[in-house]
Amino acid sequence: MFHVTTLIAETERREKALLENPPPSDADVAAAKDAVTSRAGGGSEALKEAKASKEEIKAGVAELTKAKEALAALEARSEDAGPAAAEEGGGRQGAGGLCGRLLRAAGVLTVSGQLQVETYACALSSVYTFGPTFRAENSHTTRHLAEFWMVEPEIAFADLEDDMKCAEDYVRFLCQWLLDNCRDDMQFMTKMFDKTALDRLAHVATSPFARVTYTEAIELLQQAIKGGRSLRMRLSGASTLPVNTRGTLRRHISRRQ
Repeated sequence: MFHVTTLIAETERREKALLENPPPSDADVAAAKDAVTSRAGGGSEALKEAKASKEEIKAGVAELTKAKEALAALEARSEDAGPAAAEEGGGRQGAGGLCGRLLRAAGVLTVSGQLQVETYACALSSVYTFGPTFRAENSHTTRHLAEFWMVEPEIAFADLEDDMKCAEDYVRFLCQWLLDNCRDDMQFMTKMFDKTALDRLAHVATSPFARVTYTEAIELLQQAIKGGRSLRMRLSGASTLPVNTRGTLRRHISRRQ
């Protein structure tokens, strides 16, 4: 768990200031706009047409200027009270800026919802989380983002066999859902980018998954190296298999089925 402290002191200062000096309501701003409109309607040109004296024209202009200044002050206070208000001379973005939206208050980041959802799993047996998270460890592939959305199931009293079955069923479900609900999109992808996209989706949705142990995977890769395949890696019993080995494993395993 990571406690985000950026801008906490600034947030506390702003909250205290808002309590002492509450921001104007929408009705206050609307009333100020009406005041400007009414005074503009009776402005200097109207007074001149009515042959008003210079003193009356000067007073009318002063009232209009005062009303505009009051409106500007109300709008500035209303904007400053917003969640992403701009700060003069600061590093925050203006209204609607990403920094203002994300860091306007204290927060807690986590790489996983696992800890929080484990209590639910103990009571309900099978639960899952889905939401934004971030990667705290180094990644061994460029396909992994630092921030991403993740589905994370928690199943009570499950073993590795149950975990694999859950993952396989979910992948098959997603492939079938794409075929049932996004066929036009997939046909476009097949036509423009990947001629085998639809066939591969249908194959995954209807075929069982092949399973190998880590030891078997190492043996298959060693056979591939003996056959002339260059993997640019040193195989050992404790190494992490890089992404470039997956295609080799897939081809060798598919031949055994």
